[in-house]
This record gives sequence, C-alpha cells and structure tokens, in this order.
Amino acid sequence: MKVGMVAASVSRSGGGVYEVVRRSALELHRRGSDVSVFGLTDEGFEQDREAWNPVAVNVFRHRGYKPFGYAPDLLPALHSAAPDILHNHGLWMYPSVASVQWAKLTKRPYMVSTHGMLDSWAIGHSYWKKRIAGVMYEHRHLANAACLHALCAPEADAIRRYGITNPVCVVPCGIDLPLLSVSPSPRREKILLFLGRLHPKKGLGNLLAAWQALQDEDRSTVAEWKLWIVGWDQGNHEAELRRYCAEQGLQSSVRFLGPKFGPEKESVFRCAEAFVLPSYSEGLPVSVLEAWSYGLPVIMTKACNLPQGFEAGAALCIDATSPSIAQGLRSIMTMSSGERLEMGIRGRQLVERQFSWVSHAEHMSSIYSWMSGTGPRPDCLI
Repeated sequence: MKVGMVAASVSRSGGGVYEVVRRSALELHRRGSDVSVFGLTDEGFEQDREAWNPVAVNVFRHRGYKPFGYAPDLLPALHSAAPDILHNHGLWMYPSVASVQWAKLTKRPYMVSTHGMLDSWAIGHSYWKKRIAGVMYEHRHLANAACLHALCAPEADAIRRYGITNPVCVVPCGIDLPLLSVSPSPRREKILLFLGRLHPKKGLGNLLAAWQALQDEDRSTVAEWKLWIVGWDQGNHEAELRRYCAEQGLQSSVRFLGPKFGPEKESVFRCAEAFVLPSYSEGLPVSVLEAWSYGLPVIMTKACNLPQGFEAGAALCIDATSPSIAQGLRSIMTMSSGERLEMGIRGRQLVERQFSWVSHAEHMSSIYSWMSGTGPRPDCLI
C-alpha cells in the first residue's frame, strides 16, 4: 500500500509531532508499506534529512503568511505521488486545505491526527484565529476525514466535544528504549529536567513561580537541586521566563540550555534525577515517554493524558498552578534516591509494555487497510 504522510514540519522544529511522524513512517516502511512524507521546509530540515532514510521526504517552500504555511507546490506533489491513503498530522495550516483538495481530486480517503490540537486549552489559545480558520477550511477538513487519530482516550473525547462524529481510532505512539546504566554514579547536584517547546501551554511560568516559592520557604530541601529547561523558544516566551528568573534571583539554580538533539538530548536525560511537565494541554507528550524510557520519575498534570503513569506509580499528579507544582516538587525532592529510582523503573516498565512502535505500526496498517476498503474494521476504532 502507498501511504502519504503530511506534516507542517518534518524536522526537529516540529517537536514531538516530528518524532511521531518520523518513527511511524520508518516502522511502516520496515513492514513493507510504500511511504512518502510531505512537509514544509524550515531551518531544521537539512540537519534531519538523513534521519528519515530510507523513507522519501519532500519539502516545499511556503509563501505569504508564515503561520498558515501556504505551499502551492504541495498539492501537485501529492497528486503526482498518488498514495492510496493520505495521513495529515496537524490542523490549522495549509496542509489541511491541500488534504481536502487532494481527496476531492483523487476520490481517495485521508486520516487526520490531531496531536492535542482540539483540547480545550489549545482551542482557547488564539481562539478567534482558530474560529475563523475553522469556518474557512478546518471544519471541512475534519468533517471529510475518513478517520481521525487520537493518541489517547482523553484526546478522542476532545475530538467528540469539538463536534466531530467521524470514526476515531485510539493508537498511542511508541518510544525507542535506550540502554540504562547499571549503576548510575551519585552526583553532587540533582537535576530536575523540563524538555519541550518553550510555550505558555507548557506551564513554565508557574513552574518558575513554584521553584521560587521553594527557594523562599524550603531552602534546605531545594538547595542541592537545579532546574534545567531544555527546548526551543516559541513566540519569544524564553525571554519572559529569563526576565522572571532575573527579577527573582533564580539565575544560579535555573539554567536555560536551548534545544538538544541526538547525543546531547540523551546526555541531559542521563544527567537528570527527575522530570517535570506542568502542561495545561497535551496530546500525548513524547517527552514524558522518553523520560520514563531513561528510568526517570515524572511530575506531570492530568492534561498530559497519561493516567497509566499515575496508576503504575511512575508519576506524581499535579495541576498547573504554582502551589500544586511546588507540592509535587517538594514530594519528589524529599524522596530517597532509592524511591525515585523505583518510581523511574516503574515508568520504564510501563513504556516497555504499552508504547511500542511495532504495535503502533500494526494498528496503523490495519486502519489504512480498512480506510481503503481492503480490510475489516479494526478494534481500535470508536
């Protein structure tokens, strides 16, 4: 089967969505599917081009208003490639328009992965822009999809709340498991790690407020800890966060390390003692799965859509307010190293059991077959 995948970004600039698209495409290719990927060019693509091999990747320059990503060469390329199924990873940009036009021209089906973009917080962010985009093209894009893909049950619920009645499949992404150190060496400083986009929805402002509160209220607990914030800036949010750190005198305990990839990203995970994600909204955060894969205990909100982590005892539950974050930080910091290690091991075991790229590709293959009329209705459809 010929599968076309479309994403606004096919480089590290796309964050977790990029990793899901890339690993899904590679695993489908390994299983024998003819996969082609289509995206918009950006500053990160040349660095990541080889990471797609042997999957064919096609990138197109956008014109005009950058956030929309209008790329006039995308639709002709999709038509020329003639996939049996088109899978669009994302909303609110020109690939949504191109997917609808491609389906109209070819009479073939497409799927849409929403990647958390229909969650209540995500819809409320830039609400009027999204309302206008919905009327102009996005409602049509969603309503005409043969199937929508949710990474977890709460995301499927968000799709239904938005008013979409199409079939929805629930298929989690996978994670590649690194080798774990047999006996990690003790460190003088303990690192609490955040890794992801530097965007308001990640709750970093409240994380810093919680960190500052602990500095004032419980200095003996937090004294040996440092907070590392790793990720790429969006909308100049990093400047706001740095300004807050300067105003509160947090420069000595908070470090902004910028984006890290490959061996550098592996290094920050291996240096960390625990991981935090105080998000207001997520689809299914790859960064949490990565943290568990390195055996790290996690502090996260329910909005991260990974209730399995709480049930397995691999994560502490917080909400996105600074007092709740502070309580979560205090809890993880006052644990013994052995207790944190046991918590992280439970997370590692969880991803080994439930988040496999092989399983992801098997489910996707069955959904594509059903969409094309060559296979039965899969059990993961709701």
